[in-house]
Amino acid sequence: MKSTARIYVAGHRGMVGSAVVRALQAKGFSNIVTRTSAELDLRNQQAVKEFYEKERPEYVVDAAAKVGGILANNTYRAEFLYENLMMQNNIIHFAHVYGVEKLLFLGSSCIYPKMAPQPLKEDYLLSGELEPTNEPYAIAKITGIKMCEAYRDQYGCNFISAMPTNLYGPNDNYHPENSHVLPALIRKFHEAKAQGKPSVEIWGDGSPLREFLYADDLADALVYLLLNYNEKQFVNVGYGEDISIKDLALLVKKVVGYEGDLTFDTTKPNGTPRKLMDSSRLFATGWKPRVHLEEGIRLAYRDFTTRYGQ
Repeated sequence: MKSTARIYVAGHRGMVGSAVVRALQAKGFSNIVTRTSAELDLRNQQAVKEFYEKERPEYVVDAAAKVGGILANNTYRAEFLYENLMMQNNIIHFAHVYGVEKLLFLGSSCIYPKMAPQPLKEDYLLSGELEPTNEPYAIAKITGIKMCEAYRDQYGCNFISAMPTNLYGPNDNYHPENSHVLPALIRKFHEAKAQGKPSVEIWGDGSPLREFLYADDLADALVYLLLNYNEKQFVNVGYGEDISIKDLALLVKKVVGYEGDLTFDTTKPNGTPRKLMDSSRLFATGWKPRVHLEEGIRLAYRDFTTRYGQ
């Protein structure tokens, strides 16, 4: 892959997409094509067709998606299914039509069955029922994986897929209701500290176990895969360890410097009991994450205060 290769990063303003752009630039790739959602509606088939026809990217990283936490996934079920399907259908199909050399599709760990054995191996896909709260998003992502496989099988396209674990980092969404658990905790503790609140409420009972990967570590892995991996089998991209939501909350509390108490709202859903990825397939190739969780939370909190003020 030449340093002058024309690379389209879909979703470049999001947490993952912006990290991918940084990682590519760090590797010396400068011919990066981007479009904001205002400039290109990826749900619009004709618009995506015209984009490919004009720009002719040689490589594509599909980091575009409608994303959110448990509440957002469960509330906007139709949009999460429809919009994600439309975006990835157009990106993948026209990558084939216009002869893209290689495409990397980004999935999600929620593709795995709710009660799948832990840690989650790639082989467990479609082996059981999905977690109901994020089923529409998971089905969209599973469809993306299968599309990449189908275009590879039928047309010989070098389309690969990567499934990241829970992510956090610069450019994350810190919305109090529609964000993922870690950025939501950062905001909650920051605001509680600023307002002098005596306690912070955590959804669920704190027992679910989750794995977290810093966004720039994921981006490093994705660029690594783009340069080195050409197989049909999708690969997990994780950190390799998990932590309970309670312990995560205590860690965020420590980083933010909040002195109050934690309370747990057990009327709210816990979600999947445990979700740890088996990333041994990727680790065996020589790639490993570098940013430890507490260090990553400190970096994420710095990003939050930079963007939203002290």
